[in-house]
Amino acid sequence: MTKPAILKHGAAAGAAGRPRRSDWTIDQDWANYTQEEHEVWKTLFERQTKLLPGRACDEFVEGMRALPIGGDRIPEFHALNEILRRGTGWEIVAVPGLVPDEVFFEHLANRRFPAGQFIRKRDELDYLEEPDIFHDVFGHVPMLMNPVIADYIQSYGVGGLRAQAQGVLHHLARVYWYTVEFGLVTQPDGLRIYGAGIVSSYTETLFALTDPSPNRIRFDLERVMRTRYRIDDFQESYFVLGHLHALLDLAAIDFAPIYKRAGSKRELEPGDILPSDDVLTRGSGRYHALKREAPREAS
Repeated sequence: MTKPAILKHGAAAGAAGRPRRSDWTIDQDWANYTQEEHEVWKTLFERQTKLLPGRACDEFVEGMRALPIGGDRIPEFHALNEILRRGTGWEIVAVPGLVPDEVFFEHLANRRFPAGQFIRKRDELDYLEEPDIFHDVFGHVPMLMNPVIADYIQSYGVGGLRAQAQGVLHHLARVYWYTVEFGLVTQPDGLRIYGAGIVSSYTETLFALTDPSPNRIRFDLERVMRTRYRIDDFQESYFVLGHLHALLDLAAIDFAPIYKRAGSKRELEPGDILPSDDVLTRGSGRYHALKREAPREAS
């Protein structure tokens, strides 16, 4: 399981101290990836591409087919960007690791997706403290070929700059977390993944779709704004869109009154279920209950 830092807080050293520009971008420096780093990419790529058929949404599959994201080597950003620019006007820019919020939002608002340049170590295949190139490129970039997601993430960048100025960034962060990172969507043939934090993780792909532990709740914007999330483990609740086009509605509405209503109500814990929720699956909560009991047993 990766732990994607969706708001890119702080500044990680990353990228072996490579010089960064004022916008925090760096050169991908593709020629300097080692054979071991390419092998890690190959291992991750092959594992996920075997797992995702019938689990990832159609839009992710279509994006993968359209892009040169092969399995043997870490992709080159310039090759991806040629197709992304023609498709939806987006491009990937390499960054050394975590970047400040305002830098992240500014890039998104201008259809530039900041992607970690480094790749995890072999002993970190299933858990990573910050998003690497596999999470960012394999998880996010195929969805950027979809016009709905392309417009939605740009709107998020614009909204992020506004939310930061209004002091309501935590509400907006939850919307991104429960959509772009950990979102599920219904298709005629069943429940599917579109969130990058799930689709790039072998273990969470299985957990999010089939494990009896988490709740799966129909997406409601104000409810999501009030809901905390798990940054260190699997999610206790996943929010499900009826269709990806619902994200266009989110991009078009005025969030200000919703921020105000959400801020006037109590914060919700990740596993809470409300009487007003449209619950698709009421989870057992067993996974997280056992995790909470383990420290007490150890003591």
